[in-house]
Amino acid sequence: MLILASVHSPIAVWNIPAEYIRRFRRDFPSHTFLHATNEAETRQLLREADVMFSSEIDREQLAIASRLKWIHSPAAGVGGMLFPEMVASPVIITNSRGVSADTMAEHTLAVILGLYRNLPLAVARQREHLWAQDEISARGNRTIAGTHVLVVGLGAIGSAIAQRMAALGARVTGIRRRAGGPANGVAEVATTDRLLDLLPDADIVVVSAPHTGETLGLIGKAELDAMKRDAVLVNVSRGRLVDEAALAAALQNERLAGAALDVFEQEPLPDDSPLWDLPNVLITPHTSGFRPDHWDVMTDLFVENLRRYDAGKELLNVVDKRAGY
Repeated sequence: MLILASVHSPIAVWNIPAEYIRRFRRDFPSHTFLHATNEAETRQLLREADVMFSSEIDREQLAIASRLKWIHSPAAGVGGMLFPEMVASPVIITNSRGVSADTMAEHTLAVILGLYRNLPLAVARQREHLWAQDEISARGNRTIAGTHVLVVGLGAIGSAIAQRMAALGARVTGIRRRAGGPANGVAEVATTDRLLDLLPDADIVVVSAPHTGETLGLIGKAELDAMKRDAVLVNVSRGRLVDEAALAAALQNERLAGAALDVFEQEPLPDDSPLWDLPNVLITPHTSGFRPDHWDVMTDLFVENLRRYDAGKELLNVVDKRAGY
């Protein structure tokens, strides 16, 4: 069986190190592993691939991949792969959902505390050698305890975030696509159709839903207008779930107290984006999901699934291509 590893990007951290390709070859000597390090190599090698280890594939690539039966993504989000031709195809997609839940939950906690404790302002004044005690005190430090946190998306990541917020004394409401019983740390579970009703009471809104056709633009002008003026928005999901222009306008007009953004409509974030210079925005460059053993755990999951695939067993983390996750 020919397996193509195609995980490449201009951003170095997204490229699978060659040592893990060597691991695949060592662990599965009966299979042939090819490593594409750029787009041209991917298109050339994909024609003969039976399996693909990749977080991206487009229509043209799928059209030439006549032997492709299974794609395993080292990312959790696979929304960009789910174009109509892929959804209609027999190709199985598995992903890495849940693997980064804890590190993303800790990141979410960190940026909320950063905004609540005025750390961006403190760092700015530190660089200026200014003692900003009066300035920070005038703004006031805030505590998570006693807040109402609305977690939009109660998968592995949202659930891990909810548990941490509840542990610090917040009341957590979770939103998910389907109704169901309560989750750990969540006082109430609601469906997506109640989003507008719940936003006005939320102090912190965390977007952790998957990128699907239904969640595209989930937080737009109407939703931002419905939020409290002192509310904080955190997005650790995908940039396209939030209307970036509407969010920038709300923050510029101090319609919201602040935002912590790890994902954006276009990445890297363009130089001319107004978000860069807003004092009430904390930007991180899509790093919330990275952990010290990132490629170890991502390849561990693929190795386990490849063993299952060879044995004809059920795969882990099979994506419902029509639902989008």
